[in-house]
Amino acid sequence: MEQREVMQRVVGVLTEAIDRRRKSDENPDADVPPTTVFGDLLTELMPILVLPPDASGSEVAAAVQREYAPAIERMAGAFTLAFATLAETLDEDNEQTPQVLRSLALYFEEEGE
Repeated sequence: MEQREVMQRVVGVLTEAIDRRRKSDENPDADVPPTTVFGDLLTELMPILVLPPDASGSEVAAAVQREYAPAIERMAGAFTLAFATLAETLDEDNEQTPQVLRSLALYFEEEGE
């Protein structure tokens, strides 16, 4: 999959997430069906590993790192670029993104307690 296609799919994942969040906010009691958009992206990006049955744990770990790391980096890069582009567009002059990120980090820190 080309990086252009990865970006298109990431935008689709983010669009779906926003839509699901809005529906959930509008009707908290509604049963929002699960989505497969992110899973589908992972399935398409991740290579299939073929390992010998007698592969050691370190051989498996090395194969996973070697084969999966580039795909994960491509996907993470696409999500990062999409986020940064969206943040820059929304911030324009007021630069609220760092403040929003701090609030989000604090929210999840408090959720863990």
